[in-house]
Amino acid sequence: MPIIPSIALGFLAILLAGGTVAATTKGPEFLGHPKGLYVLFFAEMWERFSYYGMRALLIFYLTKHWLFDDGKSNLIYGAYTSLVYITPVLGGYLADRYLGQRKAVVFGAVLLTLGHLLMAVEGDGGQGSSALNVFWLALAFIIVGSGFLKANISVIVGQLYPLTDVRRDGAYTIFYIGINVGAALGTIMAGWLGETYGWAYGFGAAGIGMLLGLVVFVLGKPLLLGKGEAPGPLTKKLEWSLYGVGLAAIAVIWALVQYQSVIQTLLIISGIALLGYVLFESFKLEPHARDRMFAVLFLIALNPVFWGLFEQAGGSLNLYTDRYVDRGDVPASLFQSINPIYIVLLGPIFAALWVFLGKRGIEPSAPAKFGLALAQVGLSFLVFVWGARTVGVEVATPIFFVFAIYFLQTTGELCLSPVGLSAMNRLAPKHLASLIMGAWFYMTAVGNFVAGKIGEATGGESGEMTKEGTLAIYSTIGWWTIGIAAVVLALSPLVRRWMHLDTLQDETGHGMAGEAELAEPQAAGFRTAGETRP
Repeated sequence: MPIIPSIALGFLAILLAGGTVAATTKGPEFLGHPKGLYVLFFAEMWERFSYYGMRALLIFYLTKHWLFDDGKSNLIYGAYTSLVYITPVLGGYLADRYLGQRKAVVFGAVLLTLGHLLMAVEGDGGQGSSALNVFWLALAFIIVGSGFLKANISVIVGQLYPLTDVRRDGAYTIFYIGINVGAALGTIMAGWLGETYGWAYGFGAAGIGMLLGLVVFVLGKPLLLGKGEAPGPLTKKLEWSLYGVGLAAIAVIWALVQYQSVIQTLLIISGIALLGYVLFESFKLEPHARDRMFAVLFLIALNPVFWGLFEQAGGSLNLYTDRYVDRGDVPASLFQSINPIYIVLLGPIFAALWVFLGKRGIEPSAPAKFGLALAQVGLSFLVFVWGARTVGVEVATPIFFVFAIYFLQTTGELCLSPVGLSAMNRLAPKHLASLIMGAWFYMTAVGNFVAGKIGEATGGESGEMTKEGTLAIYSTIGWWTIGIAAVVLALSPLVRRWMHLDTLQDETGHGMAGEAELAEPQAAGFRTAGETRP
């Protein structure tokens, strides 16, 4: 086995040994956090292992096995990833009103396991193969399964802690590390198996990873301390009816994912409807809570810009790396692990930085961090274009610039994603918690579809990517995003006031601990020493 997969396998063994220690120690907590957090950590780690392992291979599977052209492949990739982030609205709503987060996560994990295993059905390849319908079905299972799991497992993390608990942001940091450890390991193992031994091996590994996540979550139920249960009495008839809704959604998505232009129209219509509903609910709230919802909507609205650029990683940038980068004998899919590895390495540094700045009263506000995130992701493309053009378009792009673009995108992500997860959970009223988290993922979905449209543009009129054409697109989106970042930074003081952190209260009626003196550091997404990170 090559050295990179061997290291990943060894790290996975060490991590699982640590999880065993956490589960077997006495007491309700481990390393200062409820043991339930580590159940969620490992369940989400395996879910991300499966998702990112499959994601690393998908664009190559579309172009090399199903023989779609580059532009169409990027559009399918964007449509798929956008639907993955739309369905949490449905899953979040059903969990909030009827099913509860825990059962929604279990149902989602079952669907995801089946979907990833169906991806291992290759058929003969080419668009005339009957197995192509199995491929669309596999995507549908994964999309709907993610809808029931993604938003709800994040909500359970917040339910383990009172709003006044200063460990909350640290918990999301640990959870975020789980996301990225799984993403890195899944990318390396599934990517290496898929590109070395065949697609079925890579996608099969992703399916096994998701199955392990399901097992961890089911066995860890006692450690969740009753969190995430149904909000009211749930009859078996109603419960199975809700599962039926999920299965019906699979049939709809199976048809929808094959017609990407329809998805674009639905994104516009459903996006307006969703934002309208959130505004309608906002005006029912008292003034400070209403203002917080305005702040939530502002932050959510920035998601499409950031993720539209960031998600080039699995699409056009993945193809660019495969064709135009001097990468030696390393499979192109393995470069998808750079971002999650950076997250794990840089997360603690950023956490310490926020604490350092917060103690001095100069930590950027949450909306300011969003502005900084946009500036960094825009800059990442400009640096990449500069590096590629400096050596000459006819020369393979040095691998250094692949690491550079992912570095700047990662530092941007650390200013946006964990901060956003925490802000959604803190600022949203309890009865809208999963819906708001779903809306957060919905606008991420819009960003993923935008990413697909950008990727499609790199294929030009012929549908085949060119190096110079791709670099021209990257330069344009880089400059536009830096301009948007400047506007966001200018508006950030106003949005900070909308958050009204000095009057934010827990269910017991107590204000946020230390809020009067350190209101903004609480808002920013990180709070105490040792905290860190989709």
